[in-house]
Amino acid sequence: MDLQLQGRFALVTGASQGIGREIARGLAREGAQVAVVARRKPLLEALAEEIVSAGGLPPVLIEADFYPENAAEAVAARALDALGRVDILINAAGGSRPITFDASKEQWHEGMTLNFWRIRELTHAIVPSMKKNNFGRIVNLTGTSEPKMLNAAFSAKAALHVWAKGLSRELAPHGITINSLQPGRIRSEQIDKRYPTDEARREFSQAEIPAGRFGNVDEIGNLAIFLASPLAGYVTGTVIPVDGGMSRFAF
Repeated sequence: MDLQLQGRFALVTGASQGIGREIARGLAREGAQVAVVARRKPLLEALAEEIVSAGGLPPVLIEADFYPENAAEAVAARALDALGRVDILINAAGGSRPITFDASKEQWHEGMTLNFWRIRELTHAIVPSMKKNNFGRIVNLTGTSEPKMLNAAFSAKAALHVWAKGLSRELAPHGITINSLQPGRIRSEQIDKRYPTDEARREFSQAEIPAGRFGNVDEIGNLAIFLASPLAGYVTGTVIPVDGGMSRFAF
């Protein structure tokens, strides 16, 4: 299947590892020119070598920490300057922030900033470029809607879902879609720290995941790449779990 991504320009955050890295590789493999963002430049350089070795266009590397004020706007400006326009935005930055009941305001603020505010700010900075071309694809990597504990990131991701749903209605007339993917237990650096052994992963899978195993990054990456393509123009405002059937709610 031709995903019609040749000649498209993509910005991928959280690209140094895991799902973000896999999506950047996949977009480049399909012919897109990508700009990749992360804090760890050596990992971005390794990703660039991998993309070029596989026949992709050399990516634009943007080393950035999203926590400082105006960081999102600065990343958007650098990407637009380097690429000329952004057709595809993959919001894969952020991470889990487990907290206790007596967590400080600062802990809540940090978790909400990285997992909601900066994503919203970056998206709003990029959307005008998409509107000019009457085309855009935005894919957010989010989190569970069935929390088992307090986690600032879970609250931020819930806000992200509602924001994206509302925004989808405003953007649709401009040929722009926005969708959210909820990763289950997808093998990544972060997940492997929580479940470091085959036994730990097998025990969790048998108890919680109908598919009986953890997922691989390509299994969510392939869906993200499809949603980023022109072929997915009638899919917008969705929240799609990719979790081997682990989530229990029907909607």
